[in-house]
Amino acid sequence: MMIVWRSLAVFLGLLLMGGELYRSWGMGRPLVFVLDDFCIGIPLVVTALLMAKDTFARRAAFAGAWGATAGMLYPSFFGKLVEPTPDAVATTNIPFDQLTVIIGVIFALSLAGLVASVALKQGAKE
Repeated sequence: MMIVWRSLAVFLGLLLMGGELYRSWGMGRPLVFVLDDFCIGIPLVVTALLMAKDTFARRAAFAGAWGATAGMLYPSFFGKLVEPTPDAVATTNIPFDQLTVIIGVIFALSLAGLVASVALKQGAKE
């Protein structure tokens, strides 16, 4: 079962990085708001690849990558859901409602990935 979560981590990590580049392209967004998704995408991809060999340290890093993803997506999702600013609506190449749904789904998956990376039995055959 861990192979599913590893594959999902690679997919979501690449999606976060690529999606942020697409979302921000030509919109004049500050670079820090583009690079923050790389700060969560890269650890997701790297730790998923490292989990080919399931050790305690790698499992902790994998869980940490999922937790960091959830932690960074929480304010992004709820900020768009509860109190969207006109600037946030105007500075994206993706329709704002669709962007909110995408971030919400990835946020929910990151919480599930965190739970799975902690709860799944270590060393189980994939």
